[in-house]
Amino acid sequence: MQIDDPAVIAEARAVFDRYEAAIAANDGAVLDASFWPDARTVRFGVTEILYGIEAIRAFRATVAKYAPRVQRKVHITSFGQDFACTHLEYQRVDSGLVGRETKIMVRLPEHGWRVVSAHVSLLGGSDPGRVAHG
Repeated sequence: MQIDDPAVIAEARAVFDRYEAAIAANDGAVLDASFWPDARTVRFGVTEILYGIEAIRAFRATVAKYAPRVQRKVHITSFGQDFACTHLEYQRVDSGLVGRETKIMVRLPEHGWRVVSAHVSLLGGSDPGRVAHG
């Protein structure tokens, strides 16, 4: 198994970038299409615990707008041709809080690259200077 195949990393990065653009534009259709349309898909958010694509869709329908954020660090690792993990460290523009977002993506024969699991969290009262890299 090849780890960090540049072509796979580029594919995962394209999915990541499309998702980030959809967050900024509050494009629910793209956000929805990014996830595996299955009851086994999981998304843990800052305020929600969602099991299954229907729960994820129901949550997305309640979001009027996502908080603007600036990317601080993106880290992507791939394993073989069909599995990748993306990690984003970001800072919310409005509050300065630092957030973390992890997505596990799988290339599925019938769907292409899809997020099968995601976890979003904020560092409460975070000091952006205390985040370590490495």
